[in-house]
Amino acid sequence: MLVDNGLMERRNHSTPIRRRAMQNWEAWNPAAGLFHFSTKDALFETDPKITIRNLQRRAKTNPPPPPVKRYPRARKFPLPPPSTEGDFPQVLLARRTWRNFSPSPVTISDVSTLLGLTWGVQRWLESPGIGRHALKTSPSGGALHPIEAYVLARRISGLDRGLYHYSPDTHRLELLRKGATPSQIEEYLGAQWWFRSAPVLVLMTAMFSRTQWKYQCPRAYRVVLAEAGHFCQTFCLVATWLNLAPFCTLALADTRIENALRIDGIAESVVYAAGVGVRPSNQEWDPFPSVP
Repeated sequence: MLVDNGLMERRNHSTPIRRRAMQNWEAWNPAAGLFHFSTKDALFETDPKITIRNLQRRAKTNPPPPPVKRYPRARKFPLPPPSTEGDFPQVLLARRTWRNFSPSPVTISDVSTLLGLTWGVQRWLESPGIGRHALKTSPSGGALHPIEAYVLARRISGLDRGLYHYSPDTHRLELLRKGATPSQIEEYLGAQWWFRSAPVLVLMTAMFSRTQWKYQCPRAYRVVLAEAGHFCQTFCLVATWLNLAPFCTLALADTRIENALRIDGIAESVVYAAGVGVRPSNQEWDPFPSVP
């Protein structure tokens, strides 16, 4: 009984894989480990009407904080209008989170561009006595790049449905398992049914040991989360440039996703998700999904 519940170990008993993986967290615990593991598999409200009603009720007695900050007594210096000419400012201004998608598939060419410009290794940097460091379009603390990308391909022209790992140095997809369904997307994304029709879902994980090897303080956990944000914004901007409909979410069914990816959730854990589809025809962006 004591052995089964992890309170005692038999002599000469080999250390379980998951426990060995936890050893890499020793320098980050308890601060980072407590936050990471205690915030997995959260429950989310999936009915937008209930969410809005709850927020409206809260706002009556506890209004939301102001959306901008002011210093009323500070001296003011007006700035000239920002430049919005050229492709790059227009891409920034056009980026939105989409929740409706055309039934058309995303082309394999667009997926290749999305993955290559977001996660692909652009060049290598040699560090004498240490090894090679990958350089990508997004920054990474120490050029360690812990973020991995897995693609759930549901409707990509020229590619079979399935769950793939993106190899950033060879620019290839590695098939892990066949098949992909709308219900998988809904299950992975905290029952957010408005994303189930997305043709492509990208699941971002963190290989924590890459960062833990160099940065042995819990603050480095913030670095990993920030890097996931860097990659997600790059993905959304590239998708916008391609005239696609991107989205991102942190409402994740962590353990369900990690089981599907066959990762332990300790040495490697899911941290973010993004997806993309073709923009629906004759329909402008809508910030809220229509209730089915």
